[in-house]
Amino acid sequence: MSGGSIRLRLWSAAAISIVVALGLAGIGLRFLFERHVERRIASDLTVELNQLVAATAFDSDGRLAVTPGLADPRFAVPLSGLYWQVEEIDGGGAVIRSRSLWDTTLAPTRRIGERGGVRVAELTGPGGALLVAAARTITDAGGRSFRAIVAEDHRAVEVSVDEYVSELAPALILLALVLIAAIFTQVTIGLAPLESLRAALSEVVGRRAARLEVDAPKEVRPLVDEINRLLAAQEKALKRARSAATDLAHGLKTPLQVISGEIRALRTKGEADLAGEIEKSLGAIRRHIDRELARARVAPGVAVGECAVAEVAARVVDVVRRTPGGRRLAIEVNVAPAVTASIDEDDLAEILGNLVENAARFARARLTVSAESTTEGTTIAVGDDGPGIPEEARQAALARGVRLDTAGSGTGLGLAIVADIADAYGGRVTLADAGPGLSVSVFLPRPAAAAVSA
Repeated sequence: MSGGSIRLRLWSAAAISIVVALGLAGIGLRFLFERHVERRIASDLTVELNQLVAATAFDSDGRLAVTPGLADPRFAVPLSGLYWQVEEIDGGGAVIRSRSLWDTTLAPTRRIGERGGVRVAELTGPGGALLVAAARTITDAGGRSFRAIVAEDHRAVEVSVDEYVSELAPALILLALVLIAAIFTQVTIGLAPLESLRAALSEVVGRRAARLEVDAPKEVRPLVDEINRLLAAQEKALKRARSAATDLAHGLKTPLQVISGEIRALRTKGEADLAGEIEKSLGAIRRHIDRELARARVAPGVAVGECAVAEVAARVVDVVRRTPGGRRLAIEVNVAPAVTASIDEDDLAEILGNLVENAARFARARLTVSAESTTEGTTIAVGDDGPGIPEEARQAALARGVRLDTAGSGTGLGLAIVADIADAYGGRVTLADAGPGLSVSVFLPRPAAAAVSA
């Protein structure tokens, strides 16, 4: 069996086992009770048989006689279910019967056992009914023998067993329910550490913790330790990758500066076309380096808290206002102090920096920054009143290194970097018409929503 719920499988297996076990126990108890009732009836019949033997004798004429009869009134009622019979074994074979037996003769057919010289047997009675009988053969001092039989209808056993089963069944059902409830509680308590482990994993996936912090039992502790070792190795690998990217960028900075000087020298010598081609290739290299550095700075695997959007937006806008393009714009920040986003503060600054810088480059007179927060996540929007982007070109604007405005000085990486960061946090970027201008919205989900999505 694969998939499904461990709790459900354990509970179902236990429930089925309990029902089967109690069912077999019920069958066994019924059988044992039936044997007990038969033994009790045989014991009662033995008492009646001893009384019958005591009342039976051969008279002076050698005839078999029973005086007086047994006291139980059922012996006098025809077909009452309780019978006795005395038959002479030697001689004339005379048979004396109780009135309840009417004209039927009893003959033991299957021996059940023997108790104190009394033979217990099953036989066929009036109307073919099954009887339980106690029989005994007596030989007097004169060597004459007779067999005394006392029998009772087996339906008395069946009635007692049915009554017992009718009382036993509800008790077994109640016991089954109690045991199933106990097993369900036991399974729930037993699997509680796994629920704690799931909650700890949710904290890690939601970037609220860097490792599993859970008090796991010894059976689960090796799994927790292995996961923590894996998380530590992943964090080290991420740090090494960032360091490698940073080292690569610094290592290339000096050669790129040298190439830039050579480009200026070529222009001075009149090699403008060659300088332009080299400068174009150099720009592609710089864009690639800038993008990889931005991607390396993203910290999706690191535990983060809630970041105040208004504070980060205020810092970014303050920097942009000092630029030549920002001085001419009316920049509005409409973000409530209580609005937060589940993202690293530096990553949020990278997002807002790219969006505000792009908007300031194309805006005519106005630029707005807004944000709203819900239980599912936070949406940050940056809008401008510039020319905007045609709907058919918006998807291309998110691609790496694409510049829709080739006349400017940008690298074409701003929106692509924003999309990369948002994607690392399980978010998304949306471009829309601001009428006039462009509105760029970035949705950043809450850690719990991001974990469910993952």
